[in-house]
Amino acid sequence: MANVVGMRRLVALLAALALVAGGAGAADAKSKPKPKPVPLCPQQTLVLSAMPVELNAVLARLDRPAGVTRETIGGHDYYLGRSGHASLVLTLTGIGPANARRAVDAAADAFRCGHRPAFREVVFSGVSGGDYIGDVVVPSSWAYEFAHSGGLVSVDDRMLATARRVFARVKPHLLTTAPAGDPACGCQTSPDAVTTVAVQHAPAVEVGGRGLTTDPFSGRELPCVPGGGDVFGCAPCIVQTDAQRDGPAFATGAVPFLDPSFFTGYFASSGDHPGYVAQDEESAAADDEAHHRGMGFLAFRGVSDGGGDPLSLPGFPAQFFYYRQLAADNAAIATLAFLAAGG
Repeated sequence: MANVVGMRRLVALLAALALVAGGAGAADAKSKPKPKPVPLCPQQTLVLSAMPVELNAVLARLDRPAGVTRETIGGHDYYLGRSGHASLVLTLTGIGPANARRAVDAAADAFRCGHRPAFREVVFSGVSGGDYIGDVVVPSSWAYEFAHSGGLVSVDDRMLATARRVFARVKPHLLTTAPAGDPACGCQTSPDAVTTVAVQHAPAVEVGGRGLTTDPFSGRELPCVPGGGDVFGCAPCIVQTDAQRDGPAFATGAVPFLDPSFFTGYFASSGDHPGYVAQDEESAAADDEAHHRGMGFLAFRGVSDGGGDPLSLPGFPAQFFYYRQLAADNAAIATLAFLAAGG
């Protein structure tokens, strides 16, 4: 009998200890801090332009353009702003495929979300040759003819589908009259303040077709020109104040391009290429680099040299210099309409 009583006491003691241990474990679980959730990186879009006239047209149309901030990382300028709900980082690539590839790579390294770039997508807003001056072309793929290679790259399927959907229902108000622009970046008046002639058709956004990117620089990076105006300058006109900083890079980088034969070849290589809806010098390289860095890509190219010219100017470069502001403005309008729709 004593053994039975002792056994019952032992069982009761073990049960009590189990309850105490369970309560302590529950208390420990309640007091143990929960891990903090890892904050999501903000969704940002990288907006590229090759020339100041192109980027200036985008910056001027952002929400509160005076509130755009500039960050310089690794000697490269980035402009942070917003368009509707879109958070944008904008930068100049410089002219040519080598510059475009380097600029995408530098931006992907400068803005990070953990081990990956902070950008989900890359959008190019610029000018190009095409069918009709003032139109904006959004190619679905880009062929390229570089120094020692050629091929084809496609744009991001999701972004292209969004563009088709957006411009099927939205008809952005594109300009028809060519502004005189601000070629010297004097910034005395708005680039659109003085108008010239109107193109002979109603500009529209065209989605699809194949674009072409060529490399007249044979794989070299064409340097920007400090204080070089809205085409060859190193910054958008509104901030062209860093001539001293950019001077040394230009002095060393310009040497390969000083031969007069280079300019003859450059202008000759920019003639019409039948079968392509747009012809430029950056898109395929930027597309390819964006793809390798895990980012989507889409280009909006306003046509600066093509048909519909009431002055009958002799193609590139005459038409380009006359209609570059119109083309840049229309590319910016289409780019921001796309981003406003959610990109």
